[in-house]
Amino acid sequence: MTSSSRRLPFVQLDVFTSRPLEGNPLAVYADASGLTDEQMQAMAREMNLSETTYIFPRDAATERDHGIRVRIFTVQEELPFAGPPTLGTAFVLRGDSGAPEVRLDLKVGTITVRFEDTAGKPVFGEMTQAEPSFGQIHDPKKIAEVSGVPVEDIDPELPIQTVSTGVPFTILPLKGLNAMRRLQINHARASEYLVASGGKFFFSVTRETVDPAARLHARMLFYNGEDPATGSASGCAAAWMVEHGVAQPDERVLIEQGIEMKRPSQIFVRASQHNGRVVNVRVGGNVVEVLRGELCF
Repeated sequence: MTSSSRRLPFVQLDVFTSRPLEGNPLAVYADASGLTDEQMQAMAREMNLSETTYIFPRDAATERDHGIRVRIFTVQEELPFAGPPTLGTAFVLRGDSGAPEVRLDLKVGTITVRFEDTAGKPVFGEMTQAEPSFGQIHDPKKIAEVSGVPVEDIDPELPIQTVSTGVPFTILPLKGLNAMRRLQINHARASEYLVASGGKFFFSVTRETVDPAARLHARMLFYNGEDPATGSASGCAAAWMVEHGVAQPDERVLIEQGIEMKRPSQIFVRASQHNGRVVNVRVGGNVVEVLRGELCF
């Protein structure tokens, strides 16, 4: 390491869990001033986590009006929005201040994370996502063809539908836990179909759960393997559940994810309904700090 090397502190968190070494791992750089896009992408590859976030401090007036600027990177690309980075970064920014909310300025716009402090329980944070838009309902036979998921594993009682609350996911309901355990996605063919039909990834769900308290069991397989917790997709699933009667309006329900990869996550979701439209999608959970360090380059 030369004397001119930069030393950038970061915090690593486990998101959507109250237990260390579970949930979705996230790295947060508290001051990314001066970093280029190429450097941020390279640093995200170095961290090799689901996501890495970069905070860009600005003057107090701008942050008051627009929120704190944050950018989100996977190992492969920048994302306009994702759930664990939003929730985890908000926890870092709140620190020990006890602030009731933190506003983040993301590429999708301003996202507010509100906090619930209950005596004897870990702090709970809940983000309000963008209003949902409902896209195409897909033919199960076509989905089986492009994804490689056997058509007999697809739940015929619920629609396969693309929904977005910032990032579009195609909700793929399966019949049960056995179908979820053997889930494999042909990413090359699936990606081509999803791009053409307005989706980014499949979010596979089933109403059969490991935890009796959960409403859905979920998996999200993508180009980097599997995601332990997908908050953006969970917001889409919250809207989808209310739209199709799997959850009642404003009912806070649990989505369990990450179990197959031994990173169990608990994602709490709810959505409202107004004049027949699903609105006010909220996604929440806990966050645990697991390490601090410096990246030098």
